[in-house]
Amino acid sequence: MSDANGESSASGDEVTIALVDDDRNILTTVSIALQADGFKTRLYSDGETALKALLENPPDLAVFDIKMPKMDGLELLRRLRERSDIPVIFLTSKDDEQDEELGLHLGADDYIAKPFSLRLLTARIRAILRRADPNKPLGSEPQDIEPANPSISTARLFMDPARHHVTWDERPVSLTVTEFLILEALAARPGVIKSRNQLMDAAYPDDIFVDDRTVDSHIKRMRRKFRSVDPDFAAIDTLYGAGYSFTDG
Repeated sequence: MSDANGESSASGDEVTIALVDDDRNILTTVSIALQADGFKTRLYSDGETALKALLENPPDLAVFDIKMPKMDGLELLRRLRERSDIPVIFLTSKDDEQDEELGLHLGADDYIAKPFSLRLLTARIRAILRRADPNKPLGSEPQDIEPANPSISTARLFMDPARHHVTWDERPVSLTVTEFLILEALAARPGVIKSRNQLMDAAYPDDIFVDDRTVDSHIKRMRRKFRSVDPDFAAIDTLYGAGYSFTDG
């Protein structure tokens, strides 16, 4: 077990979870539970320290609280997303829907309302890591992992779900887990219009409720990332009132 702003001494599986919370009791309790499940943990008690560490030595996934001194969780998420696509789960106060919606808009992959079950948090962590890399062993869970979805290859796009790898004209494009799943749903059937509800179902667990604007935010970020490697990228079409489609060529 480590102090706040440090890495655990737990050995074993190489999957590392970063925990960011100014409540040391929560840090300690969650860290012990995750280590018992075979994960390594890094603990940070403030957003500023966490941001530097997450960028310099990225973990496999980060969990952090919204309400923290110096830099709150939403600002930490905003700054992190400017430079990193690591999966993020954030913790919100119960019934604080504004925080939940804003966090998802900023690029969080999931949220959990306090007070939360450690079993639920561990299950959500496993679910997101499995979506990011279906073939990677996760802590101490059984290794009977289902085969990954097949790769997708079009004229200019290549997607490999097993490695969470995307290229456009053979140039890599870094996407979050949620962005990857939305693009995968579109690219799997080029030219077919997918409604926002269908894209939300592809990207989020059944018990996560997001509004239309959240999907629009993910699409906007994806377009910006693809245009950073191809300024003329226009493969994701908006069909107003209907949804989105992917057309390559």
